[in-house]
Amino acid sequence: MSAGAALGAEVARAIDVTDLETPCFVTDLGALAANLRILADVQHQAGCTILLALKGFAQWSTFPLVRKHLAGATASSVAEARLAREELGGEVHAYAPAYSDGEMRELVTLADHIVLNSPGQWRRHRAQIEQARRAGRAISCGLRVNHEHQEVDVALYDPAGPCSRLGTTRRNLAPGDLDGLDGLHFHTLCQVNSDALERAVAAFELQFGELIPRMTWVNFGGGHHITRPDYDRERLVRVVREFRARWNVAVYLEPGEAIALGTGILVSTVLDVVHNGMDIAILDTSATAHMPDVLEMPYRPVIIDAGEPGARPHTYRLGGMTCLAGDVIGDYSFDRRLEIGDKLVFLDMAHYTMVKTTTFNGVRLPSIATHDPATRQITVHRRFGYRDYRDRLS
Repeated sequence: MSAGAALGAEVARAIDVTDLETPCFVTDLGALAANLRILADVQHQAGCTILLALKGFAQWSTFPLVRKHLAGATASSVAEARLAREELGGEVHAYAPAYSDGEMRELVTLADHIVLNSPGQWRRHRAQIEQARRAGRAISCGLRVNHEHQEVDVALYDPAGPCSRLGTTRRNLAPGDLDGLDGLHFHTLCQVNSDALERAVAAFELQFGELIPRMTWVNFGGGHHITRPDYDRERLVRVVREFRARWNVAVYLEPGEAIALGTGILVSTVLDVVHNGMDIAILDTSATAHMPDVLEMPYRPVIIDAGEPGARPHTYRLGGMTCLAGDVIGDYSFDRRLEIGDKLVFLDMAHYTMVKTTTFNGVRLPSIATHDPATRQITVHRRFGYRDYRDRLS
């Protein structure tokens, strides 16, 4: 069982989904608040600034709670930057592998920090950024660097892998490339503990340490699994505090998954049960459309009251309703036979789910809801229909 699923099982069992429309994402506000308190405590102890990475979690109906604990958000696109500015507030940081001139014209009206991926991007957009500064926008700029230190097992999520397009390596930095920049940004991690961060920081200092005294801030990127039960937060605090003391710079962290870890579920209903070599249950949710990381990463999501194939009396292959042959979530066993109308609850479905859903096949997107543990009420904030499918096409 994943850390997030283990964390979320107790939370999920307290949510009454009997009458809930499906498919539906539900985020528990109590679990989210608990994660945010942990992050706020780390922020205070380490003397750093923690930002919500919208690429991992952007359920803006929860932002009134988020803004009580975090300083702002980091965006990977102009649209995310606008969402941060208009719905969350606080600091808005932005990074993307490249920006067009048109995107930069909009971004300079939204972002407080802009990280460029290469010296070429800095040269291209510097005049436009400085024009915005003269007009009154206090924008701090930095460069993303690649110290080529690998800590991630899955190549799809490794920003420091061979031939990565993310960040500038030391050998590709020339004298003068950092002129006018205030900070450096590196990102190496994905779902790892703070020992990996400690090694990554050491590698960063080895490669780029001579450049840090010119800077006012360093961003340690994302991938910090800070709210995981076994995460070594004392080590994280020590690493950040010692780095700040060595270099006298501000430090930013920008986790996405850690904010929502163990806070959300995806509720689905069994639409049909067929047999072809084994029992197959067809659901009103989809791996490819609603939880694509199941196929991309890949991984096997945990379901309440289900086990490994063969571990319980009745084993089923769970599939989605799209026409993709590979739209299969996995094989699971249950204590009783599945019937049409049964609800299945997938754990740890708040992060990297809502932000990655698609309308492939015109399949309806899951509704988005929150659960208040104090009142035990579920509030559905968003429902999707035909126009959501139609209006993304022309």
